[in-house]
Amino acid sequence: MIYRSPYPDVDIPNVSLQDHLFEHAEKYRDKAALIDGPTGRPITYGQLVAAVRATAAGLAARGFAKGDVLAIYSPNVPEYAVAFLGVATAGGANTTVNPLYTTDELKRQLLDSEAKFLVTIPQFLDKATAGAAGTSVEEIFVFGEAEGATPFGALMTGGDEPPVVDIDPNVDVVALPYSSGTTGLPKGVMLTHRNLVANLCQTHLVEQLSDQEVLIGILPFYHIYGMVVIMSGAIRAGGTIVTMPRFDLEQFLELLQKHGVTMAYLVPPIVLALAKHPVVDNYDLSKLRNILSGAAPLPEPVARACIERHGVILRQGYGLTETSPVTHANGKDRKIKHASVGFAIPSTEYRVIDLGTETDADAGQPGEVWIRGPQVMKGYLKNPRATSDMIDEDGWLHSGDIGYADDDGYLFVVDRVKELIKYKGMQVAPAELEGVIQAHPAVADAAVIPVPVLEVGEIPKAFVVLKPDARATAEEIMAHVAASVAPHKKVRQVEFIDAIPKVPSGKILRRELRERDRAAREGGT
Repeated sequence: MIYRSPYPDVDIPNVSLQDHLFEHAEKYRDKAALIDGPTGRPITYGQLVAAVRATAAGLAARGFAKGDVLAIYSPNVPEYAVAFLGVATAGGANTTVNPLYTTDELKRQLLDSEAKFLVTIPQFLDKATAGAAGTSVEEIFVFGEAEGATPFGALMTGGDEPPVVDIDPNVDVVALPYSSGTTGLPKGVMLTHRNLVANLCQTHLVEQLSDQEVLIGILPFYHIYGMVVIMSGAIRAGGTIVTMPRFDLEQFLELLQKHGVTMAYLVPPIVLALAKHPVVDNYDLSKLRNILSGAAPLPEPVARACIERHGVILRQGYGLTETSPVTHANGKDRKIKHASVGFAIPSTEYRVIDLGTETDADAGQPGEVWIRGPQVMKGYLKNPRATSDMIDEDGWLHSGDIGYADDDGYLFVVDRVKELIKYKGMQVAPAELEGVIQAHPAVADAAVIPVPVLEVGEIPKAFVVLKPDARATAEEIMAHVAASVAPHKKVRQVEFIDAIPKVPSGKILRRELRERDRAAREGGT
């Protein structure tokens, strides 16, 4: 059965992302578009539009042309939006990099994306410089100033007339975030102007953000959730975003109070803190009326505890990097089912496919979630095989998530076919960690699985086989991994095992390892 949205389909204008976002910007020219949370420094809509145009002109003067790629390696600051939309206006694509990435992880993305320029912050310059060495990066910019890099402001000194670029919204890529998809190492997700404009139009019908909205920009803009739902969605609506470069609970609460934040797009660990942490009682959060949680499942008891404590509307949504990202959400104006990620958003349809028969599952029966709509990516960069594995000939994207639909068409996501681990809403690819562990001189083999932990969603646990006569402790294995990966990818549990269970083709039987771990946690054998 094909499930469709209860909302009508939307008309998607054939325009670039920047034209869509700035359609009404003149109306708000003197209003703050973004506010730097730690300092209170604002950028008005008038300043934002002018800075974007000047950035595009500056990039073009340096030879940045249509189809070129710029990497943004930065935490959330107001200038992130300037860089992102300046690149878009110049006809280029933004490859957004996790600011916690190590030098090696950064280098891998720069090489694969063939980035021409890179922008970062002074604190990250050493890592950025090392990561860019030996890649196609020609120049490094910094927000602010730092020796050894070009100030980002230098791009805005050559006038404010951007180049005339013929952008085809259906074809031209504007965002190139990286995702592991259903398995393997991160791959570049090619998202066109139309993909992002479509998702903004689709979600607006459900979210109905107004120009009176004040949002907290805590979810990272490098992540598709922060990039589209918060950064782009608020600018399109004429709202104000208060940015935070890193999460600190008390600063988060202080900013909610100080700026009268009305809408918060969050992930489950932050919702849990709002629901249960005692320090929350020290702050006035009465202006906060609406929360949407995404990126990982939110336990219903946590949702209800947050609602009871703050009297807010709290909903779940669902999506993937490959779908720009939103495909499902509970609507504020319709019945909210707190255990569900909601129904399909406008112009989106989905199916639940029985894994045994590859036919549509009945309502209430679990299967793999397939999705189709204008927000589905163009494909994976330089990886047609992975693209065809993800999107079939009829345009259905095979999400790798296991869920079921109820009789009302609400989707409940219960498990994953794919092997990704979601730690605080961020993706961790087991294959990547296994490669790092296997590089340890004492290790013969390894497998990594997710272990559920309420506070963070899931943590990576490694099953490790040591070489004969070799010795290593769990702490040594975890330290080895920590030295090579971003903090959210750290292995947090290690269990030594005689052999990794595998099928004859060599594929790891992760289900057996998950069952072994579950039995141990429940006191079994």
